[in-house]
Amino acid sequence: MSETTWFIIAIIMYMALMLAIGYWSYRKTDKYDDYVLADRGLNPFVAAMSAGASDMSGWLLMGLPGALFVTGMSELWIAIGLLVGAWANWKWVAPRLRSYSEVANNSITLPSFFENRLHDKSRILRIVAAGIIIFFFTFYVSAGMVSGGRYFEATFGGEYLNGMLIIAAVTVAYTFIGGFLAVSYTDAVQGMIMFASLIIVPVMALIALDNPSDIWTWAASNDYGPYTSGVGNPTYFNMIAGVSAAAIIGNLAWGLGYFGQPHILVRFMALRSPAEAKVGRWIGIGWMLLCILGATATAVIGTVFFSQNPDIAVTDRSAFETVFLDMGRILFHPLLAGLVLTAVLAAIMSTMSSQLLVVSSSLIEDLYKIIRKRLPEENVLINLSRSAVFVVAIVAGILAITPSDTILGLVGFAWAGFGAAFGPLVLASLYWKRLNAPGAIAGMVTGAVVVLAWGTLGGSDIIYEMVPGFIAASVVMIAVTLLTAPPKQEVLEEFDKASHLAAIVNKHEDIDIEVAAAKVERGEL
Repeated sequence: MSETTWFIIAIIMYMALMLAIGYWSYRKTDKYDDYVLADRGLNPFVAAMSAGASDMSGWLLMGLPGALFVTGMSELWIAIGLLVGAWANWKWVAPRLRSYSEVANNSITLPSFFENRLHDKSRILRIVAAGIIIFFFTFYVSAGMVSGGRYFEATFGGEYLNGMLIIAAVTVAYTFIGGFLAVSYTDAVQGMIMFASLIIVPVMALIALDNPSDIWTWAASNDYGPYTSGVGNPTYFNMIAGVSAAAIIGNLAWGLGYFGQPHILVRFMALRSPAEAKVGRWIGIGWMLLCILGATATAVIGTVFFSQNPDIAVTDRSAFETVFLDMGRILFHPLLAGLVLTAVLAAIMSTMSSQLLVVSSSLIEDLYKIIRKRLPEENVLINLSRSAVFVVAIVAGILAITPSDTILGLVGFAWAGFGAAFGPLVLASLYWKRLNAPGAIAGMVTGAVVVLAWGTLGGSDIIYEMVPGFIAASVVMIAVTLLTAPPKQEVLEEFDKASHLAAIVNKHEDIDIEVAAAKVERGEL
């Protein structure tokens, strides 16, 4: 059989598994809350793997190796920032958000949590938050579809548009039928596939080299990839040379984005208990560290791997974002190569599915439900959510037909938008008792607008838009809060209850969160 036929068999096996998980989840989804948040029943392993897989996306296997291959180790500042940010998110946000969302009227989306936390009767806070989610996630889903199209080009030599449509269709299918449970469990499987592939591919590539020790010097003194002048990339292994302080700060600032990513935060809200965030943290951060090391090794080894044999080359000759794909295709038997290459497909689909579901939830939970005086039955809400998944996918697909940026660029824009708009607000909601609705709205809008303006006007060439966006949002949020009336007594009392509940659950890890919340509400704990 031809290489393409073997690849197709591997992809079909993978797609069938994803659809089977989707069907299994469909059988377990009876209520609207099940579809949106799996009835808050995720174990820490699934939550951690799901958060990691939905977070990393095609960036981990395509965007990061490509950037490291072209530029060198200076691109690692992004990875360092992400590792620190992810750890901090699991440490300080996950357990607290799980507790507070339970106390705040059992909030199941981030916009509903903001509204319930601050008792905003105007609904402005919730509507604006939902609008930001819908806007930025449309770009984020589009980035996933771009990854899918490029995956198809590199793997099959096929048409970009065909690949984009096939991958989008399967992702929409299992998200459509299975909801949050399907998304979480497929993400967990996809995370394991990504992990295994990022370990296997660079190890096998290293073994295939004539002189493995070349990887520590080759890129700095020999031509490879985009470097054809005879001197290579002399600063390849230097994380500081030729890199401005603004660039380092901007790359590290990617870590700030974690505090405001709805598709990650919703995993925290779905944990069975706040105490399980501790186990989830170590699983998630351990997985992430090893995956980043694998992506880095792929790029470094790739500089030698594609240079020692003139008969092989990276398919993507501009951003070199297919380094991992091409390496796997060359190294393994077509069937095994096809299974390894599904890691990229897994990364793409896990992120797309998570984002599609979050947008769907915002459209129905945060917009549709607040304008309807009389809510429809559970099955109608579920079907409306499914329809929203389909609509968002179509819009994102239209944007992805003619991509105008790299995968990393598209992801970076959406990541900054969420990080600046929601990051300061999430932290303040959980830890600042004085926060009020006007301050929350002002800070959130400021963060989103600054990111949009900074990126549109070319400010990202100076420093990543996350930095000015996060700072501006924080300053405005604090200033407006202090200049306006303090929150009502009931809001302050609820904050104290949430803080007390978080402390109790942290001390007694085996306690039932719902029982504890009820006792705290009655003053029995």
